[in-house]
Amino acid sequence: MKRRCKWCNLENAIYIKYHDEEWGIPNFDDKYLFEMLLLESFQAGLSWECILNKRENFRKAYNHFNIEEIAQYKEEKIKELLKNKNIIRNKRKIEASIQNAKIFIEIQKEYKSFYNYLKTFTKEKTIYEIDKTSSPLSDEIASDLKKRGMKFVGSTIIYSYLQAIGVIYSHEISCFMHERKNQNEPSTKNINQ
Repeated sequence: MKRRCKWCNLENAIYIKYHDEEWGIPNFDDKYLFEMLLLESFQAGLSWECILNKRENFRKAYNHFNIEEIAQYKEEKIKELLKNKNIIRNKRKIEASIQNAKIFIEIQKEYKSFYNYLKTFTKEKTIYEIDKTSSPLSDEIASDLKKRGMKFVGSTIIYSYLQAIGVIYSHEISCFMHERKNQNEPSTKNINQ
């Protein structure tokens, strides 16, 4: 039996798969970076497990996380999303997801990719730390995203986001994934230069 991080619900196959195959493993493809940012912004005040369980429903409701389409959502689409019982029906978060998509695109234009923007803060380093919910790095990125107009991107959400995409590696020492930390180098096919 593999030992996993304490937070991983061993009764939930979706959560186990996410823990074992995705969380903390560098993936800097802009499409993935946007998907995770959207999902993390919906997590505010909720558990990640709740969001993860609804991930495929979000994927269907949000046009497979197509950022160009999401940035064009109008009032009619907002009403449709608010009626969708399979996602989080919070009007402020839905409106923020559209606004955040627009800003994400602006950042892509400015930096050639969202990952290039993140690199200005991370310097392409992986940070190994456990049992934190924020850091000076997440404070700095959250502050900049807020200045640009993003919503639901506080330091705690951004810290969780950085863990998810593999900038911060937080698998617990007792977890089988902790032993793999040095093997988790970013895949060049996922990095937008």
